[in-house]
Amino acid sequence: MKYEVFATYDQMCRRAANLISAQIILKEDAVVGLATGSTPLGIYNTLADWYAKSDLDFSRVRTVNLDEYCGLPFEDPQSYHYFMQTNLFSKINIKPSNTHLPNGLAPDIREECKRYDALINSLGGIDIQLLGIGHNGHIGFNEPSDTFSKDTTHIQLTEDTIRANSRFFKSPSDVPRSALTMGMRSIMCSRKIILVANGKEKEEIIHQAMEGPITPRLPASILQLHPDTTVLFTIE
Repeated sequence: MKYEVFATYDQMCRRAANLISAQIILKEDAVVGLATGSTPLGIYNTLADWYAKSDLDFSRVRTVNLDEYCGLPFEDPQSYHYFMQTNLFSKINIKPSNTHLPNGLAPDIREECKRYDALINSLGGIDIQLLGIGHNGHIGFNEPSDTFSKDTTHIQLTEDTIRANSRFFKSPSDVPRSALTMGMRSIMCSRKIILVANGKEKEEIIHQAMEGPITPRLPASILQLHPDTTVLFTIE
């Protein structure tokens, strides 16, 4: 595991974007795993800027996102479909048919989870996966539990996660109570992983995840077992 600390958020975002762009240049049809939330925004802005300067071509890239809320229409500003379209996909030349997220509106959630795992397998797995980390150590929406969730699953969000995500909604009561999330099998089978964290309030959970015991009570701790994980952190 590689661990890099940066003085500023912009420096961290540029480093993460460099790692992703290197993968795309090396393999034009790379499968790139994407995350949502406030931390990846600077990374996506950087990638979009490099595309605008003709430094990157996304025409053959395939993407798979970690998660999606259940019950939110795709056009809802708080849905992750909307987030990705607004903050990245609409700014680059990626084909809509090459972008994939779980469908939180699927009538059969269990079948949707199976479909999403089969889709990732059909793409040949993930070449490089971008991750954030929650205050309770969750990655994607894999919350602290008694066991690691292997496959894409329907997750009931913890009160900590609901509270943390309520800043994006009008009130905590508007935050969906469940979500679909990629399981640990797909994440850990990714050939490369980038974990990004921004802010001093994440310092302790990063320390616990990267150096403490490996336990499903702190889901990110499983990354200690991955052969090619890079942790990028800033306390700005």
